[in-house]
This record gives sequence, structure tokens and C-alpha cells, in this order.
Amino acid sequence: MKKVILAFSGGLDTTFCTIYLQEKGYQVITATVDTGGYSNEDLKRIEEKSKSLGAVRHYNVDAKETIYQNIIQYLIKLNGLYEEDYPLMCADRYIIAEEILKIAEQESADAVAHGSTAVGNDQVRFDGSFLTLNSSIELITPIKELGITRQQEMEYLEQRGIGVEHVYTKYSVNQNIFGVTVSGTEVDENKEPDAGAYQLTKKDLSATSEYVTLEFCEGVPCKLNGEALPGIGILMKLNTILGKYGYGSDIYIGDCIIGIKGRIMFEAPGLLALVEAHKKLEQLTLTKKQISFSKCAGTQWADLVYSGLYYELLTRDLECFADSVQKRVSGTVKIKAEANQITVVELDSPYSLVKKDIAMYAQKASWSAAEANGFIRLHTMQQQLTGTKK
Repeated sequence: MKKVILAFSGGLDTTFCTIYLQEKGYQVITATVDTGGYSNEDLKRIEEKSKSLGAVRHYNVDAKETIYQNIIQYLIKLNGLYEEDYPLMCADRYIIAEEILKIAEQESADAVAHGSTAVGNDQVRFDGSFLTLNSSIELITPIKELGITRQQEMEYLEQRGIGVEHVYTKYSVNQNIFGVTVSGTEVDENKEPDAGAYQLTKKDLSATSEYVTLEFCEGVPCKLNGEALPGIGILMKLNTILGKYGYGSDIYIGDCIIGIKGRIMFEAPGLLALVEAHKKLEQLTLTKKQISFSKCAGTQWADLVYSGLYYELLTRDLECFADSVQKRVSGTVKIKAEANQITVVELDSPYSLVKKDIAMYAQKASWSAAEANGFIRLHTMQQQLTGTKK
């Protein structure tokens, strides 16, 4: 029998895929890649579900650190928000695909499979990754290929004696290391979601204001309130600290890979705060030209990662640029958190381009009035020569 490695969440779609693939003659090996949305209890329950469905083996893979090192650190370094708004919440799909292929190699599997539909962006990210990283392996996408509805999936399973617990939820919620995304109901209808939609940014009415200090080392966070922590630890703690002020949620409408518009509510207090603090530190430490080019690089990188082109060579080139330009982006950023907002209130860096002995804006300078007049005369020479008048 052929072996297939199925990316498995234990939900309806992947439950259907497990049974369907077995009936097609495959030995099914399931794998759950933890990208930050599972508890230990969740992982245990999913493994038990896999075994009960007849999978020959199940893998649990912790990929949170890999996602941080391969994607999130560059999102921070490049301020890489897609369309200047969306923090690439589903970029973990690339890492899931990589881990599935590692298991496929280990198991000498013939095929890989996932439960995406033909409607969304994830099919492009998953399938594009598999085709790029191992074009010789068979790729099976039962839900997409059959074009069936969730109701049809449930009927298929019930006919085979597999009970499916269908719990109605008003919203579809996806959580990973980036944060939380919410769709469905009012979100899909261009209306305001109710309070129950929010997971990370529920306001604590007793919280009025708070100061948070971040230290960056070459463009990435390395300390929180003076304590050295791994980047993931800082990110998760910021979610808790800043989320209680209601900061970090937004409703995004943007351009999907397949050419339609999509609307989603997301919560990413930690990640958005890190990007905002990082931007301010760049303003202090980088030159005007570096900042200008970094904006272009960040826009391009975010577009590639969002659009299923994470393995495009330009993506790696832009990350090499980020590693280089961020060598001077080190220092301390103090943030004030208040209701629904954060403000960067203090900055300090050994690479600061504010030099008190040379000049203080609008206060003092190390050059003379005559030197300033000469600069102005030459700087505006061409507009003087044109003689343009209103």
C-alpha cells in the first residue's frame, strides 16, 4: 500500500481526508504541526482521534521556534505588514509544509495531503510549497478535488459509522504564534463583530496605563522589561500585557491571492507592538536612504510571503538585506500602553544618529549661519534657475 502523510488538525475536513484516503488504498500517517495554536491537551486529543480513525502512525511537531526564526524575525526586521496592515497571520503554512515533507522523507512516503478547499489562499501556500520543495511527490487534496461541502463530508462519515460532533460556532477562529484570526458571520458581512469574537484583546477595565521596555539586538527583540528572553517568549508576554488594554486588533480588507477581496478580523498585540517599536528605533539609527529602501523591501517581502511565493529567490535576497541593514538597529524602546493604543515615549541606542555635540534640532548647531546660508543657496539652486512663479 502507498503511504500518505496527511496534515491533520482533527477537525471535520482532515477527519474526512483520513477515511477517504484509506478507502483509496493509502496507509495514512497523520501529522499535527504545532504553530502556536494547540495546548498539550489539544495535541493529546488530536493524536487519540487519529488513532481512532485508523491512521497507522501520528506525529506531533513543535514548529513555533522555526516559524519565529524563519518568518517572524524578518517580519519584524522589515516591518513586513501585507498592504501595510495585515501581519501575515497564515505564513505558518510554509513551515507546516516543510515539516510534512520531512516526515514524508523519513517514512519513505509516496504522497502528502491536506484539507484545504479551492476557495482560499492556503491552497496556494500549501500546494506551491510542496511543488517547489519536492515536485516528485504525489499531492492529494481531497476536499478541493471533490468540491464537496461540509454537510456532504458529515454525511459521508456518518454513512461509515463515524459520528461527527458538529458544534455551531458563530465565528471561525484560527490561532497560532502570530495571534488570532476571526472570520464568519458579521466579519464576512462587512459588519462589526460582537465582543465574543475577541480572544487576545479583551479589555480589562481595571487597567489604565502601563510602561513596557523593549530592547532590540540587531533588529529583533532580546529583552522585555530588562529580562533577557527568547523572541517567542517576548511575543507571547506582550500579547498578554498589551491585550488587556484592547490594543492589537483590527479588521482588514485586502487582496487575496486568487484575485478577490477578503475581510478578516485579527488580533496580534505583541507582533504589532514589536513592529511599531522597531520602526521608531529605525528612525533613530538608520539613514534616510536606508529607511526609504527598507520600506520598499518590506512591502515586497510581505507581498511575496502572503502570495504563496515564500520560496521565490527574491524573498531570500530581501532577508539578506534585512540582516545587513539591521546591524545598527539595537537599543531600548519604552512604550506606554493605554486604552486601545500604545505610544513609543522614549528611545535610546548606541547607534543613534542624534548627536548632541553636532546639533540639536531647532536649538543649536556646530555650523555657522554663513555655512547654513551657503547650503540653502546650493540646495535650492535648480528651482532658483527655473524661476518658477505661482
